[in-house]
Amino acid sequence: MPRRSYDHYCTVSRALDIVGDRWNLLVVRELCSGPRRYSDLFADLPGISTDVLAARLKDLERDGILTKRRIGPRAGTVLYELTDSGAALRPVLDTLSAWGTAQLGEQRATDAVRAHWFALPLGRAVAELVPTGTVTVRIGDTAFHYVITETGLTHHDGPADAPDLDLRLDLAAASEIATGALSLADTLAEAAGSGHPAA
Repeated sequence: MPRRSYDHYCTVSRALDIVGDRWNLLVVRELCSGPRRYSDLFADLPGISTDVLAARLKDLERDGILTKRRIGPRAGTVLYELTDSGAALRPVLDTLSAWGTAQLGEQRATDAVRAHWFALPLGRAVAELVPTGTVTVRIGDTAFHYVITETGLTHHDGPADAPDLDLRLDLAAASEIATGALSLADTLAEAAGSGHPAA
């Protein structure tokens, strides 16, 4: 099926021709922290159908945003991961995340939530606290880590080896820090004062 186009000679519309379809940027969000299997993507994109996910993955692969590789016994498992072009969308997601913070509001009864969805907004709070280094964040059973350098910040699946800071948050605290309702520094100070370390 040919890709739909706005047919505008404009950089924004050309970008939206590639990543503007529903679910595309959320697939990129899921792959920002590392490779994922199809089943992982399907589980962490509640509301998407298998047909739509398969179509989006195919389109994003065709457009050079992601690639797939086979691993495991007899190369039976397929992993999807961002290309350099796809990884270059991270600042776009960071900006959308910052803008979307004011739109988030209270969690609705119908809202799905995954702990790793807080990785982008928590990254801003972490970078204010640790200007350079590595930080592991654990929210329940979910763990991811940040690498903060002078040129920017990335997040990755799993804990870091020997992080400069190891944070343990519950989902409520992660949500409040992500939305700015609670400061990460205050959370750490409160945890240290209560004897229940967040770090």
